[in-house]
Amino acid sequence: MPKSADAPDVALPTAPGATAHDPAGLAALRRRTHAVLIVSQILGGLGVAIGIALAAVLAEEVSGSEGLAGLASTASVVGTAMLSLPLATLMAARGRRPGLTLAYLIAAVGGAIVVLGAVLDNFPLLLAGMAAFGAGSSANLQARFAAADLAEPERRARAISTVVWATTIGAVLGPNIAAPAGRSVSALGIGIPATAGPYLWGSVIFLIAGALVHLLLRPDPLLTARALAAAESAAAGERPAEDARSLRAGVAAVRASSHARLALVTIAGTHTVMVSIMVMTPVALSHHGAGIDLIGLVISGHIAGMYALSPVMGWLADRVGRLSVILLSVALLACAAALAGSAGADHAQSAAALLVLGLGWSAGLVAGSALLTDSVPAPARAAVQGLSDLTMNSAAGVGGALSGLVVAQAGYGWLTALAAVLLLPVAGLTLLGTLRRAAHDQRG
Repeated sequence: MPKSADAPDVALPTAPGATAHDPAGLAALRRRTHAVLIVSQILGGLGVAIGIALAAVLAEEVSGSEGLAGLASTASVVGTAMLSLPLATLMAARGRRPGLTLAYLIAAVGGAIVVLGAVLDNFPLLLAGMAAFGAGSSANLQARFAAADLAEPERRARAISTVVWATTIGAVLGPNIAAPAGRSVSALGIGIPATAGPYLWGSVIFLIAGALVHLLLRPDPLLTARALAAAESAAAGERPAEDARSLRAGVAAVRASSHARLALVTIAGTHTVMVSIMVMTPVALSHHGAGIDLIGLVISGHIAGMYALSPVMGWLADRVGRLSVILLSVALLACAAALAGSAGADHAQSAAALLVLGLGWSAGLVAGSALLTDSVPAPARAAVQGLSDLTMNSAAGVGGALSGLVVAQAGYGWLTALAAVLLLPVAGLTLLGTLRRAAHDQRG
């Protein structure tokens, strides 16, 4: 068999002895990979969060319309969705490292375009920058799958959740330093509004994260996992698995598995509910007298809920099952919608709602991602993972776009009620899957 063009990246001397028959070498490689992903996630989380905290406020300033305010975060989500599949395709062909590096570079360029759009008071240019800035979220999302590449199946959810958790530090810090960052840039006297300044900081942070991944994520975890799987198959006398890197192969793999379909619906549904409520909460808080610093604090609590307890969600998903944690996610998100919709001018209740919203998202993302990876053949995983991120961000993009219009026409309470309705398909499919599993266990 001719040697693959990807093979040299697997054989780097930074992973001596990392084979399935050398547990110590493989364990060392896992630790190294996780360390690099954790640091990059801290930086990536900071870059994303420092911008997203004031996205709706900046969009309202530039557009002059409350109804268009939600389009800022929506553009970022759409950008994440549009970039998810090309980046996943690149990773499937060349590995995680080039895909993550390119994503951070695109995000850095996007931040600069956002600043330019704000300076020129050009709303379409601002949205274009927001879309490119969404590549930072693409990198953060794909990193969770990079953590799963080399993980043992029984620890896969915990591996995913550890990297998701690493985002906590930067993501919680980001909204709190958004206002000071904006003021620091505005104080330079070069015409950059305070609400756009955080995006300049974000660009610099993304450049650092990209450089870190490019230099240190070696050997590539995805290519290494493939090499190990191929070696095991050869040792067992099995035929090598067919190439399943295309989008068509990913769709076929999802169609063939009811659990994969459930995982896809869970990831897309819970993410859409979270984004739809979160993007308009700063505007709702602002209309009830909250200042930028308070809004940043509320968003920080939300992001803490998203990431801080993700290891707990991963442990639960590995111990009590993926489906049970998905049902927990539905319950938490429904509770968050009820709290947010009835908060009014009670900022403490709004903060509690956003915290619970983050916890529900964490449970759904970790359990759904683990279930998705479990449910499809190894050769198709990269394609399915890219399809998952495309679906979740496309759905959330629609939700975010409509959220501003719903708030403008009917109010924030109606938005939270409609978001809660989106949880019904997730709950129904999960209950059906639970019943099917119970019936199967009884027959067994």
